[in-house]
Amino acid sequence: MRLRGGAAAAAAVLIAVGGVGGCKKETNGSSGPQETAAGGAALSAVDSLTVKGRAPKTGYDRGRFGTAWADTDSNRCDTRDDILKRDLKEVKFSDGKCKVTAGVLDPDPYTGQQVTFARGRSQVDIDHLVALSDAWQKGAKYWDAGKRIALANDPLNLLAVDAGPNRSKGDGDTATWLPQNKAYRCTYVAAQVAVKKKYDLWVTSAEKAAMKKVLSTCPGQKLPSGGNPTEAPKRFHAN
Repeated sequence: MRLRGGAAAAAAVLIAVGGVGGCKKETNGSSGPQETAAGGAALSAVDSLTVKGRAPKTGYDRGRFGTAWADTDSNRCDTRDDILKRDLKEVKFSDGKCKVTAGVLDPDPYTGQQVTFARGRSQVDIDHLVALSDAWQKGAKYWDAGKRIALANDPLNLLAVDAGPNRSKGDGDTATWLPQNKAYRCTYVAAQVAVKKKYDLWVTSAEKAAMKKVLSTCPGQKLPSGGNPTEAPKRFHAN
């Protein structure tokens, strides 16, 4: 399975994306995770993650991860529109370049159902696969701002999904929340492992056990790769 358009991973490895005149149809850096043989098995990668207890949420604020949807890949489109354009079908733009006004999420990865996107009254959210609050409690509190901004805008960590399940997830990790669409769980958990490995975030013992439980049902699941660098350009700042 590919993590794109809902139930599938976008097909591209980490290659720099350009775009000086608006959003292009990315097939590389901004196209999110893909399964590659070079990435190895997601199940094996779980054992490479550091295990610690969840730290207090004290000090967490969304602003610590920078302005929402910053254009960290410098393609002149904000991150939210990049992901909508990547994951939706039948995409329509208001400016012919970046601002997505309509589309269809078919299927939604978390429910398996079709969801219609209409700007301003959308039932589609952009989910941080590893929630920012969860990241804060598992290492991000100690990072510099550039790394936090990078995580918040990394296509590897972002997915267009049905708003309802996303909001029920909150800042849950694998131990506390999984998509109701069981066919998508291996892909979902593999992506969380990839993000935590890429950014050196730790997991709790319960989270590690839950990851291994899910991935043991699909031992051939590959570890996704791709996304943006782990440090945002210096022009971006966070609170």
